[in-house]
Amino acid sequence: MPDNTTLVSLTENAAKQISKIMKNQGFDKFLRISVQGGGCSGFQYKYDFADIAEKEDHLVEKNGAKVLIDNISLEFLSGATIDFVNELIGSSFKINNPNATAGCGCGTSFSV
Repeated sequence: MPDNTTLVSLTENAAKQISKIMKNQGFDKFLRISVQGGGCSGFQYKYDFADIAEKEDHLVEKNGAKVLIDNISLEFLSGATIDFVNELIGSSFKINNPNATAGCGCGTSFSV
């Protein structure tokens, strides 16, 4: 499993939230972030749990928080920063993706 923390980064807020989610769930798993076709802008981010890392997964780790990204999704996420924000309309993970040329208002889909 290659370690490509320089390709995708986590903010302190994201790392804290991932660790909190894992602790509340009572397990030590990975958060998997992937890019899939769909959404209102062409591509969308998907968040899921993973028990184990696959051979081709890339690991992003900060302060014990572990995120897995597959090879294909990494192409879309290269240079991105994963954050967790608390806003008036709610709390969520936000991905600042320099590869996205446009996005939807909710921030979960994008185009390249």
